[in-house]
Amino acid sequence: MNKRTIVITGGAGILGQAAARRALQEGHRVALVDRAPIGDATDLAGHLRLGGVDLTDPDATGNAMSTIAETNGGIDALLNIAGGFAWETVEGGDVETWARMFAINLRTAVVASQAALPWLTESAAGRIVNIGAAGAVRSDTGMGAYAASKAGVARLTESLSRELIGKVTVNAVLPSIIDTPANRADMPDADPSDWVAPDDLAAVILFLASEQARAVTGALLPVTGRV
Repeated sequence: MNKRTIVITGGAGILGQAAARRALQEGHRVALVDRAPIGDATDLAGHLRLGGVDLTDPDATGNAMSTIAETNGGIDALLNIAGGFAWETVEGGDVETWARMFAINLRTAVVASQAALPWLTESAAGRIVNIGAAGAVRSDTGMGAYAASKAGVARLTESLSRELIGKVTVNAVLPSIIDTPANRADMPDADPSDWVAPDDLAAVILFLASEQARAVTGALLPVTGRV
């Protein structure tokens, strides 16, 4: 596989770091972007890390993408991993939670995609991979705002895949519960072996970002472990 430049939003998080390590194992150049500070993990040394970037801001995100493209000679794949979760019922909940979920889960994907497209369309194998959610297909109590925002990611994926047909593939993964320290703390009685390991999810994401995935676009791929 040719060395490619892969941009990972949400690069400070568990899944972002897992995707970065998988990309590095495959020999690619990695650029991590996040609003949060990005740690100095030794196995990610030497690769571009841009912390403090507001991915809901088109100007800040555009500047980050320009820096990445100028440093690496272009952008070949964008992994829209930035996002978050909030559990809150509608009754007694805060309507601003809905705005926040849409901003961090959907707006960041739209803004980052727009900012990266000038280089993705110039790549021989431009790829966008979004992070949806299995809960967006069938939601549950307290997941309304989160699931609605992730349903928006699914519709973005489908629409953008048609808009860019023949130029850039656009796909999404729909994970169930990801095995992270935060989820283990929130659900201490659950069996995390049923959940999706970050490395396993990263492997699916990196396949969709690869040159070999040229025939796949507009897909919403469930990655649900044993949940």
